Amino acid sequence: MGNRGWQGSPPADDEEARERIIDAAMRCIDRYGSSKTGLSDVAAELGVTRQTVYRLFPSTEDLFRAVGREAADGFVDLLVSRLDNASDPGEMLVESFAYALERLPKERYLGLLLVSGREAAYSRGVTSSVAFDFAHSMLARMDVDWAGLGFTEQDLDELVEVFLRLLQSFALDPGKPRTRAEMRAFLRRWLVPAIERISAG
Repeated sequence: MGNRGWQGSPPADDEEARERIIDAAMRCIDRYGSSKTGLSDVAAELGVTRQTVYRLFPSTEDLFRAVGREAADGFVDLLVSRLDNASDPGEMLVESFAYALERLPKERYLGLLLVSGREAAYSRGVTSSVAFDFAHSMLARMDVDWAGLGFTEQDLDELVEVFLRLLQSFALDPGKPRTRAEMRAFLRRWLVPAIERISAG
């Protein structure tokens, strides 16, 4: 890395540069909001040129996805803690979906991974490898023996895809207003039978 910019303290390598850019992006999002934050704002925050940020993050969406990825682990920790006393995989999936739907609009950084507020970017990102990794991590950390229940890797991939596509649909167009209990009852009616069919072999 060069010695110019970075407020007089250049990063040791690209990995450190990426971390500092992500941290700066979070500060800018806190200050301006995600819809008004761009690469130029992040560059100014760091005291570098826009091209320096662009070299590691070719677009604002790339940077926002990286910010979302940073937030994903903490979100999954919270979700898993909510499921600590649950044992039924169908109920776990229902609660995971309902909680994600409730929390994502309030999760300033994680929302950038799935609900950026930019419909075109969200539509592309919902089935991205980053989003899939997030959802797979969520399933893997549930206290469920998916293989023991008869789920193959393909089954889990398809479950993740359905989960993300449903989340996309509800996030972009909530449709009929539902209470927390009504939403869970709706999800229970349509998601749990699919889990049970696979578990039954």
